[in-house]
Amino acid sequence: MKESFSEQKKSRRWGIVFKLLTFIYLFVALFMFLNIGGLNNGPSADKEHTALVKVTGVIAADQDANANVIVTGLRAAFENEHSKAVMLHINSPGGSPVQAGYVYDEIKRLRGIYPNKKLYAVISELGASGGYYIAAAADEIYADKASLVGSIGVTASSFGFTDTMEKLGVERRHFTAGEHKAFLDPFSPLKEEEKVFWQEVLNKTHQQFIKVVEDGRGDRLKATEADGLYSGLIWNGEQALELGLIDGLGSPGQVARDVINAEDIINYTVQPSPIDAFTKKLGLALGQGISSQVVNSNIVIQ
Repeated sequence: MKESFSEQKKSRRWGIVFKLLTFIYLFVALFMFLNIGGLNNGPSADKEHTALVKVTGVIAADQDANANVIVTGLRAAFENEHSKAVMLHINSPGGSPVQAGYVYDEIKRLRGIYPNKKLYAVISELGASGGYYIAAAADEIYADKASLVGSIGVTASSFGFTDTMEKLGVERRHFTAGEHKAFLDPFSPLKEEEKVFWQEVLNKTHQQFIKVVEDGRGDRLKATEADGLYSGLIWNGEQALELGLIDGLGSPGQVARDVINAEDIINYTVQPSPIDAFTKKLGLALGQGISSQVVNSNIVIQ
């Protein structure tokens, strides 16, 4: 009996050891997988090259494509004396006008500091809304013939649950100081004067967007507001070229090779830490993402 019990204990101990070793192996493998993109075995930053900064996904303070991340990459790209030009590789549906505005202003500042170093924006699948807002700061914009470009407009949306509350017999108890403090509350009725006020906020933000595009593109624009240029519509690359929203058709590699004449590309995009990337892949931020979409009144440039 004692021998049987001893063997069971040994078996359990060895089981724990093997499980621990398996966990360590998987953790190391995952760490290497997440880090492999950050290893630079390609062109040297000490030789002439094209400096690449990516803008991928929604542009927002809590996303990978936030102003701090993008601007940090841009500063490093401009500061390197061996970077012949800087390329923004954009694949974004837009996002926060504040975050896009931060990036736009910083691009303008960096272009002033380094007047001999051009910045090119290259749109892949999507360069819309805030993505195009940022692109408008570039010296030249390129896209694929099938890329989606434009969506120069502003939106803000939420839900209204006032009728639902009544039907359910739920009493809303919400205390505020200030006549319109709760005007974006989805459980309170929206007054007509508040609707007019909010529309004015959106209109002014839209005008800011239009000014950015017109300042950036200048006389290269071949369409006007009367043509629906600022209506929120979106066009493919060929149509965008005809409208003057972009300067040519091309991929990042083509632009580096044929326009910048520095075929070697080095990525200056700031990468998330392995732990951040790991937790994101596990979907730990799922609850936050769902809640932000259910009750979201933020202004988005689209």
